[in-house]
Amino acid sequence: MSAKSVTRKNRFLAACAGEQVDTIPIWLMRQAGRYLPEYQATRRRAGDFLTLCTTPELAVEVTLQPVHRLGVDAAILFSDILLPLRAMGMPLTFTDEGPRLTPLADEAAIDALRVLTPDVLPEVLETIRILRRELQDVVPLIGFAGAPFTLLTYAIEGQTGKSFVRSKKLLYSSPELAHRLLGKLTDSLIAHLTGQAKAGAQALQLFDSWVGILSAEDYAVFGAPYVEKVLTALRPLGVPLIYFPLGGLALLPQVGKLSADVISVDWRQPLSMAQHMLASTQGLQGNLEPLLLLGPLAQLEQRVQQVLLDAPRRRYIFNLGHGLTPEIPPAHVEALVEMVHRLGQTTTQP
Repeated sequence: MSAKSVTRKNRFLAACAGEQVDTIPIWLMRQAGRYLPEYQATRRRAGDFLTLCTTPELAVEVTLQPVHRLGVDAAILFSDILLPLRAMGMPLTFTDEGPRLTPLADEAAIDALRVLTPDVLPEVLETIRILRRELQDVVPLIGFAGAPFTLLTYAIEGQTGKSFVRSKKLLYSSPELAHRLLGKLTDSLIAHLTGQAKAGAQALQLFDSWVGILSAEDYAVFGAPYVEKVLTALRPLGVPLIYFPLGGLALLPQVGKLSADVISVDWRQPLSMAQHMLASTQGLQGNLEPLLLLGPLAQLEQRVQQVLLDAPRRRYIFNLGHGLTPEIPPAHVEALVEMVHRLGQTTTQP
């Protein structure tokens, strides 16, 4: 595919495949979120966050809002990484302080978890099917899930962790039980993501939000093998596979041995540094500091230019090093997308 034939409709997928693009593609983690007033309006109509996630018509609406407003090059399914835990048998609520689950207390609770099949979350699959009809002439759709270790921390802690004492106690005092839980989570995530791809998701991203708490030694035992099992199982689906190990700078040499097509990098290291630690076949995604969007636009443009100059010329997707936050002005996000598309035209030239 020549750069001249690449448009917004296929720019993201072309970059994932390592093909030449007309300009750098951009999408943003949490691009459908609380910084957008239209999202807030839909959220109020839904009544609560879980209803918003599990009502296809509402989830479609908020997925499409940033695509139309910002001009990003991909949509990402509006859902939540904890829905598979709920489907496995863990009651889930969302509070102002974040998600709440009843922590798994013992071996019996872990054994009671059901392993998912691809059709267990029909509301998510229906959202994807509707989105594909809406987006077929606009941009591709990314599906996603949390990685096995990250879901383990939520299942054991019952909420977003701080010290992760309960999780690490499980790893170190009952490693065989930790592996049993990770195995169930891995099999369920394979089913969940397979269902998303078969429903129409054109790429899949695995979010490992808490993997940065692991040492390299522990990642080799409790992290990487399970991520690779997910990636290997999904490979026959024929869609690009993206892995995001947040806070995982020390883990990148091992991440470079995984079979992900693209590695998403947080803001803690330059892209060029990450590239040296990853496989030559792996693309890069990232990695602007999200809170730079709170500063002046002139400064933002300078930092965007730095990221683009540090990025590879092929198989690269611009993104943030983490998600957008509620405080960020929508006008600054719109400006960011324009900057990347404008400056990215020269970056992609051979």
